[in-house]
Amino acid sequence: MHKNPSRIGSLIFMVKRSLYQHALSTWITILSVALAAGLLMSIFVIQKQSRLAFTGGPIGFDAVLGARGSQLQLVLNTVFHLETSPGNIPWNLYLAMKKHSMVKLAIPYAVGDNYQNFRIVGTSDEIFTKFEYQKGKKFLPQKGGRFFNSLRREAVIGSFVAQKTGLKVGSTFNPYHGFIYDDNMKHMEEYVVVGILETTNSPSDRVIWIPIEGIFRMGGHVLRGSGEKYKAEAGQEIPDEHKEVSAVMIKLRSIESGFFLEQMVNKQGKVATLAWPIDRTIADFFEKLGWLNHVLELIAYLVAFVAAGSILASIYNTMNERKREFAILRALGAKRQTLFAAIISEAATIALLGSLTGYLVFLAILSATAFIIQEQTGVVLQVFLFHPVFVWVPIGMITLGAFSGVIPAFKAYQTDIASNLIPIS
Repeated sequence: MHKNPSRIGSLIFMVKRSLYQHALSTWITILSVALAAGLLMSIFVIQKQSRLAFTGGPIGFDAVLGARGSQLQLVLNTVFHLETSPGNIPWNLYLAMKKHSMVKLAIPYAVGDNYQNFRIVGTSDEIFTKFEYQKGKKFLPQKGGRFFNSLRREAVIGSFVAQKTGLKVGSTFNPYHGFIYDDNMKHMEEYVVVGILETTNSPSDRVIWIPIEGIFRMGGHVLRGSGEKYKAEAGQEIPDEHKEVSAVMIKLRSIESGFFLEQMVNKQGKVATLAWPIDRTIADFFEKLGWLNHVLELIAYLVAFVAAGSILASIYNTMNERKREFAILRALGAKRQTLFAAIISEAATIALLGSLTGYLVFLAILSATAFIIQEQTGVVLQVFLFHPVFVWVPIGMITLGAFSGVIPAFKAYQTDIASNLIPIS
């Protein structure tokens, strides 16, 4: 009745003793396993998190109407405030969408300027009064308010912009022409910050919002809504036929509305492009990058096998110096099966310790990745969101580690008592 507990106790003692005796090689091997486990978990989590953040994050709009061209470029430019604008469309298209019975909300966007590489977006005050970036959630100022008069040079900035630029309510700044900050492209117009928005954990946190009239009247800007160049004059109203917008952000009344408008704009029209639904456009982009994900996964699997190989090498290299130890244990009554199990257990323990340390590697990789993605796009990854990979990677690494111990375990199993107990002179 006491044989099994005694055998388990012997196994634990043998494994602990071996790990302590070869501490340096053990820790090096544990670190290699940790890197492999952390890398595997990071790749799968980043894949899922980035896809979820870009396709299911706080967008709020159903469709984007813009210049004829790439739907992906249109979405990246307007929703994520990346990429350059594909061009402009006449103001009357915005008015038509605003009045359309199938459109619940239409908000104009005009872009083309920046401040310290943060996108300046000219729009209407409906972005604050009617738009919801998530159901029941609007852009609300944590400090100050919003702009009301479309002719005043006022700005409302995202929380990330405030954090990085140091702009506060009452601060003034000059816009710069283009999407890339160039000190030589400074506009003469000076804007005052009237509000700082609450954090939304979306790309909107990186945006500077100003009245769309400000874009129309910015020095050096020319309107071509009528097909001819028109430059706004101070104190004079701009006729609608000369106005143009970079895009129209649309909230639809129903899914059926999307099918109808897509047919009308993309299939029958030749002037504009309707990106609908927005999440499908981004999902298609991720599908096109599927080959890259497979390459990264393959690399991670190769690293895992290299880590298993390091376990094999680490234990196998100690076999010669441990032959006498095994022979003594055999002489004291230890069975061949016990030695075999001890080596397998040792390999599995190294893999277990490496997998546990791998969680720290994972946290380091994902935290750094999340920081970079937020810095560059404003998209926020949820570092601690559960993923099945947190379970199957450690199990897989332990299994792989145990298998890597089979060869040295056979060598221990075959240890000859007589030849290895000869006194050392």
